[in-house]
Amino acid sequence: MSNLKVKALNDSNVVIGWDSIKEAQCYRVYWADKNIPTMKFKCLTETKETEYQLNKSTHVPHFLKVAPVMNGVEQEESKILKTDVKKVFHEQREKLSRGLIAAKTKKGVFLSWRLMIDEVDGYSDTGLTGADFIIYKNEKRLALVTDSTNYLDEEGSEADTYQVAAIFNEVEHDKSDKVTCFASNENYIDIPMQIPEGGVTPVGEEYEYHVNDMSIGDVDGDGEYEYIVKWDPTNSHDVSIKGYTGNCYIDCYKLDGTLLWRLDMGVNIRSGAHYTQFMVYDFDNDGKAEMAVKTAPGTKMTLYNKDGSIKAEKYITMPKEDINKGYRHFDNYVCSSKDYVDHLVEVFMNWHNHEEVRNGNWPKTLEECFGIEQKYEYPLSKEDASQLVYYFIHVFAKEKSPKNELDKFEGFIYEGPEYLTMFAGDGKEIETIPFKYGRVDDGLMWGDYAMNRIEPCNRVDRFLSGVAYLDGERPYLIICRGYYTRTTIVAYSFFERKLKEYFSIDSGFVPMKNPFQDNPHMGVGTNSEYGILAGQGNHSLSTADVDGDGFQEIIYGGAVIDHDGSILYSSYGYLPDGTYAKLGHGDAMHVANIDPDKPGLEIFQVFEGARYAPYGFALRDAQTGEVIFGEYAETDLGRCMIGDINPQVRGLQVWVYDVRSCTGEILSDKLLGTNQSIRWAADLTTQILDGTDLFAKHQGVINDNIHGSMLIPEQMATNNGTKGNPCLIADIFGDFREELILRKADNSAIRIYTNTDITTHKLFTLMHDIQYRTGVAWQNNCYNQPCYTKFYYASDMEWEYVLPQLLK
Repeated sequence: MSNLKVKALNDSNVVIGWDSIKEAQCYRVYWADKNIPTMKFKCLTETKETEYQLNKSTHVPHFLKVAPVMNGVEQEESKILKTDVKKVFHEQREKLSRGLIAAKTKKGVFLSWRLMIDEVDGYSDTGLTGADFIIYKNEKRLALVTDSTNYLDEEGSEADTYQVAAIFNEVEHDKSDKVTCFASNENYIDIPMQIPEGGVTPVGEEYEYHVNDMSIGDVDGDGEYEYIVKWDPTNSHDVSIKGYTGNCYIDCYKLDGTLLWRLDMGVNIRSGAHYTQFMVYDFDNDGKAEMAVKTAPGTKMTLYNKDGSIKAEKYITMPKEDINKGYRHFDNYVCSSKDYVDHLVEVFMNWHNHEEVRNGNWPKTLEECFGIEQKYEYPLSKEDASQLVYYFIHVFAKEKSPKNELDKFEGFIYEGPEYLTMFAGDGKEIETIPFKYGRVDDGLMWGDYAMNRIEPCNRVDRFLSGVAYLDGERPYLIICRGYYTRTTIVAYSFFERKLKEYFSIDSGFVPMKNPFQDNPHMGVGTNSEYGILAGQGNHSLSTADVDGDGFQEIIYGGAVIDHDGSILYSSYGYLPDGTYAKLGHGDAMHVANIDPDKPGLEIFQVFEGARYAPYGFALRDAQTGEVIFGEYAETDLGRCMIGDINPQVRGLQVWVYDVRSCTGEILSDKLLGTNQSIRWAADLTTQILDGTDLFAKHQGVINDNIHGSMLIPEQMATNNGTKGNPCLIADIFGDFREELILRKADNSAIRIYTNTDITTHKLFTLMHDIQYRTGVAWQNNCYNQPCYTKFYYASDMEWEYVLPQLLK
């Protein structure tokens, strides 16, 4: 092969050509996103032409080679052709301060600071190149640092002040603000919390408050992060568990503990992991982060002065049409057990008018639904409906499962308005709109009455939220409802400080022949385009550019939504008996560059369907959904994890019940936990955060098989029971390594831990990697999951491909 060249270079494609070979039957075209010795180039096509158009964005270089096929045998390949970069994405990124911190250690004072992505101009064997840094101690020059973004001052003390200044192209830039050591004289800083006052439920149960999920954002534009804290009452519940809950609160604190505002979600937002995801991001590019969250009548914001006094209190703005209908902020839609019985009576009385009954999809009588002889005439009278409700609650439901205690069903919200509100960073409401996809009912159409476990208000009230750069440059808000059966997703832009729908998706309900005796999990929705999304979602989502076009997609469990709202794919496979079935719902998922020798990203996921799902776990190609390896399982495997926990093995390792390489080989490594991972160590390996005693002290511990136990926090607590989640893991300040935020066991403060080991690697702040940054935003979804960079992060980091657009 000779003369392989680029014939045309466009924003969204590259045309290559080569000389014809008379004896060639055809040509095989190979592509990769990196040119490294171990790379497995992907065969894109076989063609008889001498020209090929690669339909991939040119914001990064592509590597191509062509091999002729003669007499059915592939001949020697051409030399590898690297394409130039043409398309440029101007990704919106936060304008952060230098993030300098100082921590007292046994060896001296440890200093750490940020390298910005726009200060990078190349790479070396150990990191990135570009800006170097001058350290100032007590306003005098102390040292020049060129190979990292941290430093150990062995002569330092708590009384010393430090600054850092970038030097770029031999020009020294402004010094950072002065810092002194953390007041703790340890590797952490505490932010004092103002604990909300507890209360008593309508049935006399007392509750208090504990810190739960967190997010971060620069709400005032000063380049420093503020800390957005969700407070859960001690009686918060999973959406499948009955019972009253206290109100949920969301606070915004500065690093010094100043409380800027508190959002009371009100009685009409139930408290628990599935109800309130709060997306904190600069959605309008004004340099200040906003917060989007689902709200309801009774949601109220309180703003505070610097001295802690109340500046203002205001309920959200209800739409005029709701006010005209008589809805008010003092309304309470939380049901008692009597309310629920009355609600069912009304549902049964109107059974004959239900759309599915009128259309002949459901039985005409409730007796037929329950499998008993018809006893009553329809339409049902109130007395007859009450008799059937009694039978349903005390006989039918109990026979299905003794756990169906519908006579004690209380604390849920199945009626009343639902809203989406965008708040400014200062806490002021910007806009409130109706929630796009409402409940429709209490879960009857969603499948909540169909299984042996009858769980009203469960599948209907499964929410997810996210942030995605759908146009490759700007953040869009993603709001979702449903993932077990019906799936709905809405993408909004907020570029002009107004929520504008970008696209919306509705799988439609999964049809059932009998809403009380069916299994809708395995079916598809009624929508002809989006029906195959039904039942594919997880307890979280991810956002990443999986197809290499520069635009982020929404990874919704077993399915991927393309940046334009179309379906990229919805993954199915075969059961052992040959049945074609969806991969379905799972509890955990990780989207990253797992196999660095394979082009693109991969998805590692577990699935809950057990013997009804083609895989118990699987590693998939993120662009196509093709399963690389996986195994069938007859039980719900629950959780999974990935990370570089064995530097001797290429790629990230993956594990569920054993540790495997990225190619599926079972390794002998000790099995680590699956709750949460953290990039903590100086050598770029992955560590695991797991509770040392989940049911007692709830202490988080950072450990791995290489370094052993690296951090055992004292008197700290994790969240969400056995899941052992921290409040947040993110690259909050200092160098590129992640910080760990835990709550104190008494909830009096949150504590931010940082690693004070010197690293010889130099990398920009992870918060400037858009895949990672959007992941930090969606980390507070339901079952908290770690987020990942778009580049391969591991101990054998390929530094030249961290920012491939810089390749010459």
